[in-house]
Amino acid sequence: TSAYSSPAKSLGDPGITPLSPSHIVKDSDADDAVEQLFLVVVAIDFGTTSSGYAYSFTKEPECIHVMRRWEGGDPGVSSQKTPTTILLTPERKFHSFGYAARDFYHDLDPTESKHWLYFEKFKMKLHTTGNLTMETDLTAANGKKVKALEIFAYALQFFKEQALKELSDQGGSDFENTEVRWVITVPAIWKQPAKQFMRQAAYKAGMASPENPEQLIIALEPEAASIYCRKLRLHQMIDLSSRAPVNGYSPSDTIGTGFTQAKEHVRHKRQSRTFMVENVIGEIWSELEEGDRYIVVDSGGGTVDMTVHQIRLPEGHLKELYKATGGPYGSLGVDYEFEKLLCKIFGEDFIEQFKIKRPAAWVDLMIAFESRKRAAAPDRTNPLNITLPFSFIDYYKKFRGHSVEHALRKSNVDFVKWSSQGMLRMSPDAMNALFKPTIDQIVQHLSEVFDKPEVTNVKFLFLVGGFAESPLLQQAVQSSFGSRCRVIIPQDVGLTILKGAVLFGLDPAVIKVRRSPLTYGVGVLNRFVEGKHPPEKLLVKDGTRWCTDVFDKFISADQSVALGETVTRSYTPAKPSQLVIVINIYSSEQDNVSFITESGVKKCGTLRLDLTGTDASVPNRREIKTLMQFGDTEIKAMAIDVATSKSVKVGIDFLNY
Repeated sequence: TSAYSSPAKSLGDPGITPLSPSHIVKDSDADDAVEQLFLVVVAIDFGTTSSGYAYSFTKEPECIHVMRRWEGGDPGVSSQKTPTTILLTPERKFHSFGYAARDFYHDLDPTESKHWLYFEKFKMKLHTTGNLTMETDLTAANGKKVKALEIFAYALQFFKEQALKELSDQGGSDFENTEVRWVITVPAIWKQPAKQFMRQAAYKAGMASPENPEQLIIALEPEAASIYCRKLRLHQMIDLSSRAPVNGYSPSDTIGTGFTQAKEHVRHKRQSRTFMVENVIGEIWSELEEGDRYIVVDSGGGTVDMTVHQIRLPEGHLKELYKATGGPYGSLGVDYEFEKLLCKIFGEDFIEQFKIKRPAAWVDLMIAFESRKRAAAPDRTNPLNITLPFSFIDYYKKFRGHSVEHALRKSNVDFVKWSSQGMLRMSPDAMNALFKPTIDQIVQHLSEVFDKPEVTNVKFLFLVGGFAESPLLQQAVQSSFGSRCRVIIPQDVGLTILKGAVLFGLDPAVIKVRRSPLTYGVGVLNRFVEGKHPPEKLLVKDGTRWCTDVFDKFISADQSVALGETVTRSYTPAKPSQLVIVINIYSSEQDNVSFITESGVKKCGTLRLDLTGTDASVPNRREIKTLMQFGDTEIKAMAIDVATSKSVKVGIDFLNY
């Protein structure tokens, strides 16, 4: 037998069998629950490389405030966000987050710093871990392990406290957590366990609780971006495909220079951190008609994900046409290429040692690289200089017995030279080569999406996320897809998701139709049919021949689900006298699943309905209604005994089974 024992064979747990043909009920009154009144919506964009928050008061939803500027920004990198880095003391207590964590860690003496726990870019672990659980570990720069849930909870708690402090300072009185609706953004391509993990971490951080789950919304990054892009006015974006001047700059300077000028142009117009979102549908949007399609490509530090949306008028609600796809093609890929280049020049053994022995200097080197990375552009001709930290030069000499300069001369890497000021001098070609593998993957993936039948006639491609600021990526997307659709980049492209997430928190119903990422169903018994059912599934009980382990499907992967849509099935206990009814819920990435024992089928919930003590005058065929409600990033299930109205609810759980 498979790892899942069939529901019928285990003792005291007789199965259920379908009672009626399945039917879908559009449940409109389910949403009439008492809507809680929050004074403010705070959205947190918890990014791989950088994070930030923004908020809006529910009384004036057209004003979105982006968090105050952080102390300790980097030269050459202006940012409203802070690096996603966290520092714990040697006793594993939270110490600091962001620039503060990085700078404090950096200033520690190497003998001391090896006891402190420093984490950066740790969000990727949720994407790359196949079997994520509450126990998954993260590894600090010094090699020590800490539970991922603790780190995420510390980070979210930090943002919670920062935001509440800013709100209290602004309002002059203390702001309570109960007055806030929180929105946390996650990549759409994350698997369900990772999305649930974020919610658990937020509960641990005290933002919401299992008793009060609607205080927290988990929003999908490209969806948030899509909501914001709808509000754009023409002066707030750059149309890479237009031949008309944008912002008064002609298209030839749009890529690169026009982008910086446009940024300046915007910066003068707003010294403040408050963005007015006119309560109108933006001008781009007014060109879109019912049924028009557009793609949002959200390219961040860790992942790139894309969603295809379609407009539904009159309210301009969004309908997801094709399930979110993407992969780990974020700008981190460029950092890895740089690291590979360093290994090629100085030897992998040295780089590995250097990272462990001088972790703070390694962080320094990556910061220096980051600011040069942002200076890369398609038409650049002059070289890019990257300062090597003194301890790199020093440690290399100790390690190898010869100088960094010697290594560069000997390495045969043509495009990288040593400059007398103690810098690595990279030709623009060398820098562009570091971007190439990542950008190629993005373009390749986009081509595959464009080839899908659901994705014909796309009018616009919105390029958003921090990596979208890269002129190299802009040019690649424009030259590959500019002939098929208009490529649009919002001006404050790194903050697009943050602002869209605030808008989403103010009106979560704006996304009306999603695609289910998985197939869901329950395990049931069916009457055994000779020739149709495999003989090894036969179970004879009280003279009845049953087929066990049948997967009774509620919804298929990639099927459209309207927000709040409820799918209902009716079952009856296989054995009439049964008083405890156990319904197991399963999921699979495959569309056509027949049995719960197939590979890839995972159990993700159990409904236990105990009917002992209920009246004996129940009809001989007891009806058990099972409902699954889809839509939000969370899924809820419920079983009701029709005769007695006894019911039990459960949230689908991907982490604890």
